[in-house]
Amino acid sequence: MPRTVTVGFDGSPESRAAVEWAAREARLRALPLLLVNVWEPVPEPMGRSPMLGPSAQLGWAEHGVTSAGPGARQILRDAADDVRRRRPAVDVGLEQLTGRATEELLKAAVDAELLVLGSHGRSGVAGLLVGSVGLHVAAHTERPVVLVRAGESADDEHVRDPSGAGPAGTPFRPVVLGLDAAHPDGTLLRFAFEAATVRHTALRVVHDPGHGPPAGRGPHEGALGPAGALHAFRQEFPDVEVVEESPQGKAADHLVAASREASLVVVGRRVRHSPLGAHLGPVTHAVLHHAAAPVAVVAHS
Repeated sequence: MPRTVTVGFDGSPESRAAVEWAAREARLRALPLLLVNVWEPVPEPMGRSPMLGPSAQLGWAEHGVTSAGPGARQILRDAADDVRRRRPAVDVGLEQLTGRATEELLKAAVDAELLVLGSHGRSGVAGLLVGSVGLHVAAHTERPVVLVRAGESADDEHVRDPSGAGPAGTPFRPVVLGLDAAHPDGTLLRFAFEAATVRHTALRVVHDPGHGPPAGRGPHEGALGPAGALHAFRQEFPDVEVVEESPQGKAADHLVAASREASLVVVGRRVRHSPLGAHLGPVTHAVLHHAAAPVAVVAHS
């Protein structure tokens, strides 16, 4: 059974943008799409409050609270039906879950090729404003997580035509990869190359200069540094044009700048099994909050 492109949906503008992005990704990857809504039971005093109508309930997902009432279920079905009408080639399923939003989304990610979540667009400027649920899931799942800002559209992913009008069939913008020169992990590289392949676009690799590779690593793990790690994937994905950059300065700043001309930004998160728990790392955290394009966080060893 193929893995799914799974997307969290609560009826909010950011989750609708996430569904749109996930549907496009499912078509590119020829995978099923699964829309998931999480019902987190509301504390009794809140449940009795006349202020919490259906529209407010659907916005609670940002705080880990959603509604499983008839209205929410109908909105979930309507969203799935809308994708089916506009993208008949995509196999669309839906699932209503009950429990804590972070826990249920982490469970849903296990069987997913990737998990897609929405984030508020920043007011007045491009970028993401990632809520606590999105940050927690991205920091703890070992499956790739893509964060999509409210207002994201297919046009944003494509090169503008010479007249400056909408893309209308123009190529995808490059995929941007933030690569740690000291730990160029194969899982992260593979995801980025595959993302570039399905989009028929270039891969722009931004890595920090001046770091030697760790000893005892294999070719996909940096025994030859970024160039050596990239070489194996260049051979496996010969149709992907690779552009390498090693700019001076803060990596996060360069990745955020590159995101303005990217269809997708790919960053890594090292999996840590320690009492301190999981965390995203400063570069990934900064990119999640400030990137102008969807951001994929890929866990790796």
